[in-house]
Amino acid sequence: MMSESPGVTAVPQTTVRKTAVASAEIQAIHRRMMRRQRLNRILTYGLAIVLALWVLVPIYFIASMALTTREEVRAYPKGVLPFIPFSTETLTFFLNSTGIVSGIINSVVVAVITLILSTIIAAPAGYAISRYKFPGREFFRLSILAVRAFPIVILAIPLAVVFINLGIFDSVYSLALMHTALTLPTTILIIGSVFASIPYELEEAAMVFGCTPLQAFRRVVLPLVLPGIAAAAIFTFVMSWNEVFAASVLTIQNRTLPAQVLNALGQSSEPYKFAGGFFMLMPSVIFIFFIRRYLFNMWGQMSK
Repeated sequence: MMSESPGVTAVPQTTVRKTAVASAEIQAIHRRMMRRQRLNRILTYGLAIVLALWVLVPIYFIASMALTTREEVRAYPKGVLPFIPFSTETLTFFLNSTGIVSGIINSVVVAVITLILSTIIAAPAGYAISRYKFPGREFFRLSILAVRAFPIVILAIPLAVVFINLGIFDSVYSLALMHTALTLPTTILIIGSVFASIPYELEEAAMVFGCTPLQAFRRVVLPLVLPGIAAAAIFTFVMSWNEVFAASVLTIQNRTLPAQVLNALGQSSEPYKFAGGFFMLMPSVIFIFFIRRYLFNMWGQMSK
């Protein structure tokens, strides 16, 4: 017979067994949850690696062929960096080809004009749809998205006729107007999401302390949204730099770099193609690398 100490209540054996069973079940559930969490993490990282390789491997091969000699580009089987001779011969050959330097200059001019026009128009539009509630607000937002649903050919061909009648066909300025129409919806949505990520209470607090609405915007909101607006502007630059269809339709003599490469693609050699792809790709990669964290503003809430 077990003796009990004075003031100590004995715990029934049944209760002890139930507690042990419950503890074992909890541990088993915890182990299953941990295994499921590890499996989900492995699948997530695996999918991210596959998507990264899907994007990076072609870039790697294009760069390896552009940064070597023309003989190595024509050789078979082909090697990849750093197992092939490093040389700028292919890039030099491409830059010395007809129309390439002027095409690069035209691409820069068109992209800069597009950037300026899109930002000037998109900034107030993005602020309006993120801050104000007005009749037709949702319809206006949907109409912005609907513009992106139209194929470029629907806009390019009629605009080519209009530009010919106005005498501005085959001009970098008319092409910049076309690129502005193409990039403006995306720019508005990006800048609108940037403004929506800034709490309106900050502006209200500034006005409580004596600022006018314009002063509250200039002193409080504008410093916070400038990085996002800069990211949207550079994103617009990249979209204009890579656009090829409208540039091919609306220009003949003053072609941009993508249009020039596309025009000569059928008669060009492999070194020309690889170097052209490298030149069109690198600005986008560089710009996206520097503004990648600001592009997440696209997923911000468009309304409060």
